[in-house]
Amino acid sequence: MMETSIGEAKDAASIARCHPVMAHLRPHLDAATFVAQVARQRSAGYRLAFVESAGVVEACAGFRIAENLAWGRFLYVDDLVTAPDARSRGVGQKLFGWLVEQARREGCAELHLDSGVQRFAAHRFYLERRMDITSHHFALKL
Repeated sequence: MMETSIGEAKDAASIARCHPVMAHLRPHLDAATFVAQVARQRSAGYRLAFVESAGVVEACAGFRIAENLAWGRFLYVDDLVTAPDARSRGVGQKLFGWLVEQARREGCAELHLDSGVQRFAAHRFYLERRMDITSHHFALKL
């Protein structure tokens, strides 16, 4: 595997660099809308981490630290995606490991995420990382 590094996108330019990868998971967001949305969400605690190799973003994860009565303090992964041409090379595993360590550094007791029912490859990935399926997620469009 080529040398990779992990960083956090904190400005418009670094957020925009993540868009081509995030578009595989969130195709409804064009680049400008994505940058503006991430900027708004950052004000509410959203963070965007990315893995890059040779200056190219290969995976990214949107996450936040929260606390609730059910889980205590936790890291919630809103978005986690690896570029198709970077899959099966350990890139997603590296980012997932970074998220777990970030949760520990932030004093979290748990890491949580939701995954679309159709994302079978992602489910295999999460189960291989020893995640448990603990609930059903329900949604109502308004």
